[in-house]
Amino acid sequence: MAKRKTKLQMLQAAGPSAKPRQSAQSVRDEFLGYLRGECHLADNSIAAYGRDLTRFIDWLGKRRLDAIRVGDLTDFMACLQQAKLAPASVSRAVVAVRTFFKYLQLEGVVTDNPAELLAAQKLWQRVPGVLTQRQVEAFLSAPRKIDAFWERDKAMLEVLYATGCRASEVCTLRLQDLSLDQKHLKCTGKGGKQRMVPIGGRAIEAIKLYLDPLRTELAAKRNNEHSELFLSRTGRPLDRIQLWRLVKQYATRAGITSDISPHSLRHSFATHLLAGGADLRQVQEMLGHASIQTTQIYTHVEHSRLKKVHQQFHPRA
Repeated sequence: MAKRKTKLQMLQAAGPSAKPRQSAQSVRDEFLGYLRGECHLADNSIAAYGRDLTRFIDWLGKRRLDAIRVGDLTDFMACLQQAKLAPASVSRAVVAVRTFFKYLQLEGVVTDNPAELLAAQKLWQRVPGVLTQRQVEAFLSAPRKIDAFWERDKAMLEVLYATGCRASEVCTLRLQDLSLDQKHLKCTGKGGKQRMVPIGGRAIEAIKLYLDPLRTELAAKRNNEHSELFLSRTGRPLDRIQLWRLVKQYATRAGITSDISPHSLRHSFATHLLAGGADLRQVQEMLGHASIQTTQIYTHVEHSRLKKVHQQFHPRA
């Protein structure tokens, strides 16, 4: 049976009257469906790919996908930098374009894959911001008894730092994922992949303090409909936006003026482990990174901190 032509191939066959931009958009939609249906990527990852490729298609204009060369792609990445996108966002766009062109080659839309020669992802990465241990202590102590849901908020912050979990992973933690007696929890990461993550005594104490009576009271508002660990004031699962706002609120109270997000706790978790002598492979497993190269960025963070200490205190620095 002959292979079904993609929308782009059919539009190209239609001649000059075809609309290249529209065809590229349709191929983008097919690609996102491929990521969802065959690669089983998480919704958040698919949404990120979609945003990056929308930027790419807007930049593409009337140019055809099969006419793009590596120099064009480098120009696109330079445009993203000029637009003052964060280096992490540019890095993610590199991955999106690379994966998109692999798909185009697989579908026969392009013969050659210029994205293979695109600059390596690590060249676009930045060293993530990391809190000092003193800042972490102040941050974790920020929820107070005057706050309406301070037990929940303290437990949530403790879990973020104790496990290095992503914001979405913390929001989707369920009661059945907790094994507090064994001092670990089950985390569901990107693509639905699950991993076991150790959790320390202070975080366990904070969770137990929150479970009874506050969580019991919050769950009763929805007739115990939800099994997620962290619930909002209405008894529904806490979402990432609410989590982000709480992190910003308590960072301000703790006097942390640098830009902080839930991911800052993940960065700090990894960096402090490596500074304490943890093995890189073990940190990779706890973070749920598919590649050790992703985890290696935290070694650069620790090296940069050591350089600052050396320059500050060594008499001949």
